[in-house]
Amino acid sequence: MRNLTAIATAAFFIACGVSQAQPAAPEKIIIDTDIGDDIDDAFALALAVSSPEFQLLGFSASFGDTPARAKMLDRMLGELGRSDIPVAQGVPANVNLNAFTQRRYAEGGSFARATHPASADFILGQARRYPGQVTLVAIGPLPNIGAAIDKDPAAFRMLKRVVIMGGSIRTMTDPYGVVPPVAPHPEWNIKNDIVSAQKLFKAGVPLEVLPLDSTANLKLHEVARTALFAHGSMLTNILAGLYYEWSAYTRSPTPILYDPMTLASLLDPSLCPLTPMHITVDDAGNTMETPGAPNAQVCLKSDADAFLHFYVKRVAGH
Repeated sequence: MRNLTAIATAAFFIACGVSQAQPAAPEKIIIDTDIGDDIDDAFALALAVSSPEFQLLGFSASFGDTPARAKMLDRMLGELGRSDIPVAQGVPANVNLNAFTQRRYAEGGSFARATHPASADFILGQARRYPGQVTLVAIGPLPNIGAAIDKDPAAFRMLKRVVIMGGSIRTMTDPYGVVPPVAPHPEWNIKNDIVSAQKLFKAGVPLEVLPLDSTANLKLHEVARTALFAHGSMLTNILAGLYYEWSAYTRSPTPILYDPMTLASLLDPSLCPLTPMHITVDDAGNTMETPGAPNAQVCLKSDADAFLHFYVKRVAGH
């Protein structure tokens, strides 16, 4: 009788479209970030730690004041009870130091770690440890990626894929006709290390690109901000504090969530559909659509409303 009941129960679930298969293993990811300048990197971290679909192998601080970025990562992860997640640090550079809008938060707290592994070594070590399994998400300029390619291109090719926020592919138009069309141009993350970007597009690793075409429209408007910050969790309280620090520094009320879309698209590919393209990075940092076999999957258009609903529900529900 028990066997019949079990069979009937299984048949019911199958009829309802409920699979009894084991859930997929979490996606192993590393996030390379210039957190602390614009605010969207912090919002990307929030989405990452709110998503059980990810196994966070570590974060990597990239570009400019990497020690301060590593401290900020230490503090955020520590306050969230996630000091178990490694934080690597890229080579510091004396560039863009005045753009660190969240320095007060980064330099505060009591979670700073004594040491951090070198970013290139950390990325390559994880690629060797988990060949074909690690997704590297790069949401800032690319010096750490270039350094890893230079150090061991074969190990770099052991990555499952690289996902970047970067580039500007086609002319962008305002759907309301208020703002003039914006022609393709060198985008921040690409133009701040053009040589590394060129190496990445030639590296032979599966590459997904989320350029301005599909991210510049992701404005976190007041209604969405209120819904998120009103949740009152440790995570949303951290985001609220960082938002106000960023807003006071930049005198801007509305952040654009360029970087979190890299992670959201991994969680729900329908948010940012991909098109195979051959992209060439020229010496000025332009990311140009050129003839040839595809070397990247590129998201050229996204649904901002669907993304914001997804983001707020996921992070507020953490």
